[in-house]
Amino acid sequence: MPQQWVIPDTHGYLKTLRALLEEQIRPSKFDELYFLGDFIDRGPDSKGLIDYLIQLKDNGYQLRFLKGNHEEWCIKAYEEELQLKKNFLGLKKPNLPKAEWMRYGGKETLKSFKVNNLRHFPVEYIQWMQQLEYYIELKEYYLVHAGFNFETDSIFDDKYSMLWIRDFKVDPDKINHKTIIHGHVPVSHEFIDFTIRKGIYPFIPLDNGVYIKKKGFGNLTAFEIKQRTLLVQPSLDD
Repeated sequence: MPQQWVIPDTHGYLKTLRALLEEQIRPSKFDELYFLGDFIDRGPDSKGLIDYLIQLKDNGYQLRFLKGNHEEWCIKAYEEELQLKKNFLGLKKPNLPKAEWMRYGGKETLKSFKVNNLRHFPVEYIQWMQQLEYYIELKEYYLVHAGFNFETDSIFDDKYSMLWIRDFKVDPDKINHKTIIHGHVPVSHEFIDFTIRKGIYPFIPLDNGVYIKKKGFGNLTAFEIKQRTLLVQPSLDD
């Protein structure tokens, strides 16, 4: 029976992702792999990680990708950098998207692409990030990077919240009583395991902060939704 695996924030940790996929999951081309976004920043090889995923998809594996806030950050920083170039002497508002992005992993991403200037970032990777999905609906689940804003009537129109929201109270009626699987905010391995085992929450958070050097964190996880199996791969990139 084909399996359905959900993998959260990979953040340029290519060696860790390869170990998770090739040594633990070992997917067939009938299995489905869903990625919750944040492919770039923080880790050492954002470019290599994206290239690896693109190659897997080109080789016939069934992969679907969501957009994370780090992809959106990169896109906005790139677009503003190009706009600044067009303006006379670059006199415009401060480049806040770039400044913030660089603080939270942009430097590592530029290094992995071997560029010093954001204007030289390969446009094909920007285009790849731009076409990423915001959410995926499955039979019993909604997959999203961060979550949904249940305070609005049209939760699927609020794209900002899908990328950035940190706290939300689920209204089951607005999601047909399905369970939300998300990443974005790192939580402990114990809490991830608890929500899966109990099965009483309307959400399952999967991000264990692969880049966090702290007890209970620092792993890349994968959740198989049919058997409700959780795999844990310790970081190999640090």
